Amino acid sequence: MDSDANAHALEERPVANDSARGLAYWGPAVAVSLAMFIGVIDSTLMNVAIPSIVADLDTTVTVVQGAISFYAMVMAALILPGGKLSSVYGVRRLMTATLLVYGVGTTLAALSWNVAVLYVGWSVIEGAAAAVLLPLTFTVLLVSYEGADRAKALGILAGVNAAGAAFGPLLGGAVTTFASWRWGFGIEVLIVLVALAFTRYLPEESLSETPTKLDVGGTLLSVVGTTALVAGVLLAGRYGWISARRPFVVGDVQLDLFGASPTVWLVGFGAVVFAGFVQYERRVERGGGSPLVPVRLLSNGPFTAGIATNAARSLVLAGFIFVVPVFLQSGAGYTAFETGVAMLPFSVATFVASIFTTGWRRFVAPKLLIQGGTVLMGLGVLALVSQTALDATVAQLAVPMALVGLGLGLGLVMAQLIDMTLSAVDQQDSAAASGLLNATMMLGYSFGTAIVGTYLLRRFYGGVVDGVLTAANAGVSASERGALVIALEDAAETATKETQRAVLDGLAPAQRELLADVFDAAIVQAQRETLLLLALFVLLVLFVSALLPGDETDSGPQA
Repeated sequence: MDSDANAHALEERPVANDSARGLAYWGPAVAVSLAMFIGVIDSTLMNVAIPSIVADLDTTVTVVQGAISFYAMVMAALILPGGKLSSVYGVRRLMTATLLVYGVGTTLAALSWNVAVLYVGWSVIEGAAAAVLLPLTFTVLLVSYEGADRAKALGILAGVNAAGAAFGPLLGGAVTTFASWRWGFGIEVLIVLVALAFTRYLPEESLSETPTKLDVGGTLLSVVGTTALVAGVLLAGRYGWISARRPFVVGDVQLDLFGASPTVWLVGFGAVVFAGFVQYERRVERGGGSPLVPVRLLSNGPFTAGIATNAARSLVLAGFIFVVPVFLQSGAGYTAFETGVAMLPFSVATFVASIFTTGWRRFVAPKLLIQGGTVLMGLGVLALVSQTALDATVAQLAVPMALVGLGLGLGLVMAQLIDMTLSAVDQQDSAAASGLLNATMMLGYSFGTAIVGTYLLRRFYGGVVDGVLTAANAGVSASERGALVIALEDAAETATKETQRAVLDGLAPAQRELLADVFDAAIVQAQRETLLLLALFVLLVLFVSALLPGDETDSGPQA
């Protein structure tokens, strides 16, 4: 059978039997870690640089945020077909070509002379390249290493992921403050060039010995379904999750959605399309074709438990990375650079744990490591609740941040989880499995940012309205209160220190003092409640992780 021949070819790769531990052996891990790093820091660099980009390109915050959202949508929509490409083309050639495309996109973004060029370079070209790079990183490690070395390589990748998430704001804040936001994209070009130097260590062959055609029908269905889901989630913050908070207007036309939010319609449509996608893939598989996602993966219990746990973990990670910087900058008054410094304990703890805990599975089952990391994550989030204050210092935040880093991490959780999940499938399915793992992870990130971010801002705006009404001793109905919250959202982005000052500067001294106190109390209370919501999602991760298979330890040789 082709799958047997393919598996035999993979086993014969010299990397798998190489007893040396030099640069050639770890070259694939270095290449994919660099690719992961540029993918992770990309969004964090953009988030920090928004005010500078707005001023430089003479545009608005909404337009630049739209570029970030479009980037996420392009990547999520293309990540399933992107994961399949390593079964169609040689791994080395695919990685090299994708890095070159990514380099073109980030160069264009760095040179952007208007917003349209920024959208093309960053949102479209970089987003499409990232959709291929992310699943390819896991696939390369899966076929290049075995046993303890695979776990170690995944641990390094996890640490790099965390470092990118935490150092991104630090790097972005530094280059934006002391040079230009364009240098952020320029640094990515340099990283791409270094990564290209290591692609020569990647395997040349594809993951399938027989020529494989891309499943065009499955690709179209997956793109439409994922786009609908992500678009629906992105619109939830403005229009609500179920009932419409405001009219839905496209251009100058107001669409009648029967009182429902567009999120309901888009998410529902996406779910229907994915149901059709599964049926289509089953038909392709029965006809002897090569489906985008083999249906047998969906009936693989250990694999589906792994992707469910990883999606839930991604939801928590996205929520954490969103709300903590927002509070530190909007409430505590940290700069972007200081926020990166405050998150260093998270990054360092994750990186250290990622490297030094991979050998623990000789003594402790991976499932228990994952659950132990999840518990540490929850303890860290709860500790942050007690430290949430306007005068919170970096030292006070260090222990909670480190606990979250050890758990959420990417150290005890991500490396073990990815290894367990992808090891549960046959080698010939590794590309599709990696694509599906990344697709669900991206959906988890999207839902995490939308749910947790929306909750934080909604509680903040609601707290401001309640504080003002209480001070004025005014009583309003629930619908009137809701209208005031929406009006406040539309009037100004008062969740940032700069816009708060702009609002306060136009008031009389007594009014300024009153409203400043209202702002402060609202952001602290909103952050505490949001962290408690995040703790509930940590419980969800713990619950889903109970579905993971076995409690066996790894008795194989350890590096």
